[in-house]
Amino acid sequence: MKKFLAVLALLGTPSYAVPVVPNFTQGSMTSHTETTSKVVETINSIDYNTGWQYSVTGTNVQHSGSSMSPSAIDTTNQTINGVTSKWTGLDVKNKPNWTIVNPGGAFQFTESYSGPGLSNQTIIQRETTIESITDTTSVFQQ
Repeated sequence: MKKFLAVLALLGTPSYAVPVVPNFTQGSMTSHTETTSKVVETINSIDYNTGWQYSVTGTNVQHSGSSMSPSAIDTTNQTINGVTSKWTGLDVKNKPNWTIVNPGGAFQFTESYSGPGLSNQTIIQRETTIESITDTTSVFQQ
């Protein structure tokens, strides 16, 4: 019975909170963070000729008198990298005729044609690794 009364006595007494007071006057905290990132990229550069070029040079040659501006025709559709395009090109069946002015003499003749479409594609693939290191120190005192 004495034990029961002792427990009852403890239950009936009020309890009070004691404030917590830090027991330090100064300190510091250091943080160290390392981060590594890897970037993989592909650069795809595509150059197109949207028209055509026709040129003739030479000596001891002349054209037949027909038009010096050949007629153009639509070429077939081209699909490159998912993009469909229709180009206009030279109708090579109707280009000017060229003849030698002095048969048997020396001559030089160059005819060139550059049509529409893909002219150059450059693909650059590169990988970049980025490393970052951060050191932070916090100093505090009371």
